[in-house]
Amino acid sequence: MATTAYFHQAGEHTFTPTSEAGGAWADDEIHFSPLGGLIAHEILRHAPERSGSALQLGRISYDILGFLALEPVEVHVETIRPGRTIELVEATAVIRGRAAVKARAWLLSAFDTSEVAGGAPESLPAPESAPSWPMTDVWRGGYVASLDARAIRPPEPGRATVWLSTTRELVAGVPVEPVASWLALVDTANGVAVRRHPTEWMFPNVDLTVHLHREPAGGWLGLDTEVVFGSTGLGVTRSVLHDRDGAVGFAEQSLTIRRL
Repeated sequence: MATTAYFHQAGEHTFTPTSEAGGAWADDEIHFSPLGGLIAHEILRHAPERSGSALQLGRISYDILGFLALEPVEVHVETIRPGRTIELVEATAVIRGRAAVKARAWLLSAFDTSEVAGGAPESLPAPESAPSWPMTDVWRGGYVASLDARAIRPPEPGRATVWLSTTRELVAGVPVEPVASWLALVDTANGVAVRRHPTEWMFPNVDLTVHLHREPAGGWLGLDTEVVFGSTGLGVTRSVLHDRDGAVGFAEQSLTIRRL
């Protein structure tokens, strides 16, 4: 199977992962980052079927319910709260016949609010100004190996500011909205500012929530990330999210921490 994409479409709502989607914690798992993008893609495919007005993604939240086996994924989408200006959509990703991920997305109408816009964090230096940063020195897996990572400054334990991009398609030969491809990189945030090496400690995230105050243009994802470990096995990764034009929103991930 060609590996220029993270998934191949096997049915109307069924997708087969390639080795490029391989996880960072285990060789036989899907990294959640491309899977999160795939789920967003299916949510955005579903939205126009019920709405005559243009809606934009305001928030998407994912709960990871179990092991994400590197096997075919079926995505079911339904509207929870329909509306012409505000909609809530839910998606379920099924692997091995069981729900593996639940996601909910708020789709909100677009209005011209440029006269009151403000408060966003400062923009990052352009990705071309940053040196290459080999994430594979820390992480394994096909997904991490597929990334072009650039560090604005040398990452420190619990703190990093980096750019990420990829030449891989999300779904081979299938047009995908830029926001979905961009979201396919966001879960990487938990791996850019590691506090402890993953061969000594585990700190996988059990969720991901993304809030947007502007629709990203796609392409490069900028992550200004900090990681906090608590003293009872809990942790949080939080990031300011950027595209080339500046900050677009925020992401948070809940971590479960344990010594290997």
